[in-house]
Amino acid sequence: MKAIKLQGFGGTDQLKLEEINKPTIKPDEILVSVKASAINRADIEKRKGNYPSTDFDPILGLEIAGTVEEAGSEAYGWEKGDRVFGLIPSGGYAEYAVLNSKLAMPIPEHLSFDEAAAVPEVFLTAYQTLHWLGELKEGETVLIHAGASGVGTAAIQLAKQAGATVAVTAGSQEKLDFCKSLGADITINYKEEEFADRLADTGADVILDFIGASYWDQNIKTLKTDGRLILIGFLGGTDLDNASIMPLLAKRLHVKGTLLSTRSMDYKARLTADLIDNVLPLLESQDVKPIVDKVFPLTEIAAAHDYMESNKNTGKIVLHVAD
Repeated sequence: MKAIKLQGFGGTDQLKLEEINKPTIKPDEILVSVKASAINRADIEKRKGNYPSTDFDPILGLEIAGTVEEAGSEAYGWEKGDRVFGLIPSGGYAEYAVLNSKLAMPIPEHLSFDEAAAVPEVFLTAYQTLHWLGELKEGETVLIHAGASGVGTAAIQLAKQAGATVAVTAGSQEKLDFCKSLGADITINYKEEEFADRLADTGADVILDFIGASYWDQNIKTLKTDGRLILIGFLGGTDLDNASIMPLLAKRLHVKGTLLSTRSMDYKARLTADLIDNVLPLLESQDVKPIVDKVFPLTEIAAAHDYMESNKNTGKIVLHVAD
């Protein structure tokens, strides 16, 4: 099979198209003929060697959409030819990949494979951070940084379904307008104004943050009493200078960090089951939808990585693997 293999940590020149053997499956796994995968920020950091994990993944790609090629003896309910998508630890940049049956989901009929590939990582992350970690309640206010990102666009839609007021930050009016079209109530251009000043009167009960250290002070200032800050990324750095813990005590704040890829199989399985129960019906009814910005063929993997690093995308960057 054809696969993009990472030769070593570094730039996009380390991503090479090679011919390798198909993976083999265990009894509880599915071999998927991959039609589409997607680019994630974690892929970029893994390529560079910056990801907080000791594992070297020669084939990147955290999510896939395709058809079942082979089902293990314990992969109950799946048969050859079934349309399936889900989260994988690595291996998505290839014509075949292994998916644990507990993490597999049926693709809604109206979704193409390219659209389906834009669902697993972002909707699982958005659901986990909003509900499992953020404990978002109806009537609360959530601030979603990088609102036009893949996770951001999913989180906006899920937060509105939960009855929350949604504030977002983004770096252009075009991205903010798109966030508003998805349901965002308050849009903030972080290049033109401080979000803490803009939200001084309303505050936020929950903040989803991909930026990290550079937003710390404003995040803490923005959170209401008993507010929850969920740290998902570190685009703005990891080290804090002269940070005080007094506001955390005074406002009884909760600060949680998460990496979905390093969670246990049991955790991911329970989260997937929750997504099947609570989000898949919304995808089927088209009350929420995956947002695909651009589709790159497998052979243009370097361009896809460059595009993500340029921060031009609104929604997901999809990798088309096969027809």
